[in-house]
Amino acid sequence: MRVFLKLALAAALSCSLAPAQAQEKSIVVASTTSTQDSGLFGYLLPLFKAKTGIDVKVIAQGTGQALDTGRRGDADVVFVHARSAEDKFMAEGFGVKRFDVMYNDFVLIGPTADPAGIKGGKDIVAGLKAIDARQVPFVSRGDKSGTHIAELDLWKSAALDPAGKKESWYREIGQGMGAALNTAKAMGAYVLSDRATWISFKGKDGLAIAVEGDTKLFNQYGVMLVNPAKHPNVKVAAGQAFVDYLISPEGQKDIAGYKIEGQQLFFPNAGK
Repeated sequence: MRVFLKLALAAALSCSLAPAQAQEKSIVVASTTSTQDSGLFGYLLPLFKAKTGIDVKVIAQGTGQALDTGRRGDADVVFVHARSAEDKFMAEGFGVKRFDVMYNDFVLIGPTADPAGIKGGKDIVAGLKAIDARQVPFVSRGDKSGTHIAELDLWKSAALDPAGKKESWYREIGQGMGAALNTAKAMGAYVLSDRATWISFKGKDGLAIAVEGDTKLFNQYGVMLVNPAKHPNVKVAAGQAFVDYLISPEGQKDIAGYKIEGQQLFFPNAGK
């Protein structure tokens, strides 16, 4: 009987410890829709798990929402692309340290008919001014994402404020990048997109890049471990392992290796 009780106790302890051990081998990353929708995570996360044994659950949101998820302590790591919002997150004490990871650029997408007459342009401010002057439909994500923040900054650079003026041709949809591209296609409208999502977008017919190549369209991504001093539930070791992987030579090489039809979607620049 004593032997039986000892075996039963050992089995019970084993069962109770297994979920805790499994939990330590998983983390939650709040990230942008572009890293998910572009397929980057589908490519990187199996490589990271093979290296560390750590599972990563991704919450794909606009950057503003992803940072708020980190503020609530509902993620261990945030991986986003809006430097001003990231700096605010750090200043508030919600992040341990911010690291550059990679970059690409934004592109202005529009209907192939190009009603604003801006196709082939390299000046984003001139392109936005033409859209405003002709009151051509424009779709905004309107979701406080990194792309939305960049878009509002670009309108400001053009000394325009269609969102504030509630212009009838300017439509805020409060949705992700794929939905914004589909809405632009349906409306015959222009829309700002990160290049990675545009390259991976399947419904390109009827749409084309109108403006690209302006330095104002630079798009930097950063990663931060959520501060355990704010949220003791943060899995520091596993979360830091993911951060370290992204900025390591191996992780940077893996990011550079992700391509669609021969096109590189993200360009690593950790430490540069």
